[in-house]
Amino acid sequence: MEAAAGPVLYQKLLLWDPSLGSDEGEEEQEEETSELAASDPWRPQDSVGSKFGGLPGAWARLVAALLLLAVGFSLAARQLYASGDGTGSQGSAAPRPGGHSHHPGVYHHGAIISPAATCSHLGRELLVAGGNVVDVGVGAALCLAVVHPHATGLGAMFWGLFHNSTSGRSTALTSGPAQTLAPGLGLPSALPALRLLHTHFGRLPWPRLLLGPATLAQEGFLVDTALAAALAARGTKGLCPLLCRTDGTPLRPGARATNPKLAGVLRTAALAPTPALAGDALLSLLLRDLGLQGTSSGPTPALEPAVQLAVPQGILSTTPSPSAGPELLAMLEAALHSGGPSPDPCPLLPQAPVTPVGSVLATIDSSGSVLLLTSSLNSSFGSGHLSPSTGVLLSNLVAQPTTSAWACPLILHGSPDDTEADVLGLVASGTPAVARVMTHALLSHLAGPQSQAQHQHQQGRTPSTSVCGQGTLLQVAVQSEHTHVSSVPSGCCTFQGF
Repeated sequence: MEAAAGPVLYQKLLLWDPSLGSDEGEEEQEEETSELAASDPWRPQDSVGSKFGGLPGAWARLVAALLLLAVGFSLAARQLYASGDGTGSQGSAAPRPGGHSHHPGVYHHGAIISPAATCSHLGRELLVAGGNVVDVGVGAALCLAVVHPHATGLGAMFWGLFHNSTSGRSTALTSGPAQTLAPGLGLPSALPALRLLHTHFGRLPWPRLLLGPATLAQEGFLVDTALAAALAARGTKGLCPLLCRTDGTPLRPGARATNPKLAGVLRTAALAPTPALAGDALLSLLLRDLGLQGTSSGPTPALEPAVQLAVPQGILSTTPSPSAGPELLAMLEAALHSGGPSPDPCPLLPQAPVTPVGSVLATIDSSGSVLLLTSSLNSSFGSGHLSPSTGVLLSNLVAQPTTSAWACPLILHGSPDDTEADVLGLVASGTPAVARVMTHALLSHLAGPQSQAQHQHQQGRTPSTSVCGQGTLLQVAVQSEHTHVSSVPSGCCTFQGF
């Protein structure tokens, strides 16, 4: 099984160039860990003086002056390139040197799309720093755990799908069966699951991925419209003082929120040498908060081979049971064999007691490596139980039959022998008909002319304008060595790349 292999350092994902960043070697990991409590993760480092301090005076000053001049030109070029990258809901494509540019959502090297502008920007910073798609996705997921506590968090369950363009293999991340920490409270599995994924496929040091999220939790983040709307709809019962004002009313868009307890958990997790230990510290604090004696069995995340289906256009990969992945492949196989129209993506379904509330993100690079992550607390703000020692909201995702019906990320890629083939990734959330939505989206993609599909990618749009009411569908692709990202609805999510 692929999960038993050591860390994969796939060379196609070395995405930076000398003007955009430097290689952070393994010997720097200890230093980065020590900076979690007090440093700015985006502060530039100056090493020119130390490098040339031993040269004779005049020569040292001359060499240093020339290097500083070169660095100045490099930084000026980088600033000019980055200045076109907005942080609004749509993102932007900056002009390349020499006037070469693309439509928004089309990038040369790699891209990320997520529901929060702050987290998409953080993901882009990891990409520029030399991170691969797994580093970018895990860092952005931890960021969303801070800024979108209504939809995801360290108390959420995660499913993921990773396609490695170097090996041609697709691997599924599973959180294991839903477990109960206490009546009505789900056992957190996010930290061990994300740590496991990074251990096998990440490139940057693990502490580097927690720098940004820990800083946001400690120093504060701005409440965006999605979080403010969820607060207004639910109310603040159980969420004060974290997400309410002094008079008990919910925070409004633009207000600053902090979660120092969560920052402490992230710092502790940064020091954990193994995936299991990443969740042990959190679990012990939760048990103390709940007054539970003894130890609870920990979460059991795993990496498994993706479930696959061969089709004329390539190979479809998704997550195994108990997710909705097998149901998705069965629907796709039936539709492709029948040759009929794609099913209605929004059928009338029996009213469910709770429509799962969750979060999705996607990262991709120009070599065709893709990571899709989906997570859920089940209800908005999960159980509404805020752990005072950790700042973590626990989920109420504890019912076995429907625990993972919301999860079915999908990747279409060529055969393992054709690592240069185009790749398509789809991931959706916020609808109980997620498998039908994904089937409809893929069949629409396969039926449309290639030129039309490329035009839609370049415009940052997908053919549909809605996904079953409040649902969200993210689409990423590689075509002609360029990455393309888009979403439905078009304004739901922020994409960043370079």
